[in-house]
Amino acid sequence: MNPKIHILHALVISVALGPLDIGCGSSNDQVVSPERWVLKISDEFDGAEGTPPNPEMWTYDVGGDGWGNNQLEFNTDRIENVSLDGQGHLRIRALEESYNGNEYTSGRIKTQGLFEQEHGRFEARIRLPEGQGLWPAFWMLGANIDEVPWPGCGEIDVLEYQGQRPERVFGTLHGPGYSGGESISGDFSLPGGATFAEDFHIFAVEWDPGRISFSVDGQVVDAQVVGGEVYHIVRSTDLPTGADWVFNNEFFVILNLAVGGTVGGPVGPDTVFPAEVLVDYVRFFERAQ
Repeated sequence: MNPKIHILHALVISVALGPLDIGCGSSNDQVVSPERWVLKISDEFDGAEGTPPNPEMWTYDVGGDGWGNNQLEFNTDRIENVSLDGQGHLRIRALEESYNGNEYTSGRIKTQGLFEQEHGRFEARIRLPEGQGLWPAFWMLGANIDEVPWPGCGEIDVLEYQGQRPERVFGTLHGPGYSGGESISGDFSLPGGATFAEDFHIFAVEWDPGRISFSVDGQVVDAQVVGGEVYHIVRSTDLPTGADWVFNNEFFVILNLAVGGTVGGPVGPDTVFPAEVLVDYVRFFERAQ
C-alpha cells in the first residue's frame, strides 16, 4: 500500500487563542497564536514495511562528497537506508559499511520540485537516535537554490540535533551575512534528564512575513496549536546590519541523518549502527484566510 498524502483545502473554524507569553526576549514579547490553521499537505507514512516513501512527495539527494560539511556518509536511494517501517513511520537508517569510498551510508530525502511553500506552519513528529557523530535534521532550503546559491537562497533548520547531546535540539536561520558560524540559532533542552532519543517529539516552525518562530511539542489539533513551547523567534529586524531577509519565496523540505561533519563531530567508539531516525508524520499548514 502506498503512503497516504492528505490534502485539505476546506476552511476550519475555530476560536482564537489569547496572547501567549513565550518567554523569549523582553518580558513584553508576546505572540498571539493563530486563530486557525488549514492543512495543505501531509504524509503519515502509512505503508508496508520496506517500501520507499511516496514518490509523489519525496525524491532523494544521492552522493557522498561531504555535502559541504565534511559529512562521512554516502546518501543513497536504497530501501536499506530510507523506507517505511510498516508501523506508520518513515525510517532513515545510517549503516556502517564501505560504499562508494565512504565508510557509512544513510539517507536524505526532499520535496524539491514536488512540494514547495512560502510561509505557514511546518510540523513533524520525530524520534531521534543517540550517539556521538549522529546529526539528524528536519530543514528547508529556498526553491530558487539553482539560481541563487546557498546561503543566498536561505535555509530554515526546523530541527538539528547532535547525538552526543540527546537532551538538546536547536533551530537556525542561514542567509547572506548570517550563515555557517554566523547563523542565527536558538536551542531547547528537555528537563529532568529526559532525551529526544527516548520518545517521539514534535518540531515545528511558524513562518510569517518578517518573522519565523521555532517550537517543540506543540501540535495542531482542530486547527489550533495546542501545547508546546516556543523557544526561538527571529524577526527581519534581528538580522545583522545590511543583511537581507531572504525568506520571501517558496522553500522545499529535507529530512536526513548525517554521520560526522562539522556539527555531528567524529563518530564515537560507542555509537551503535544501524542508527535510525523515525518520522511519524510531516504536516504542512497555511494560515486560514
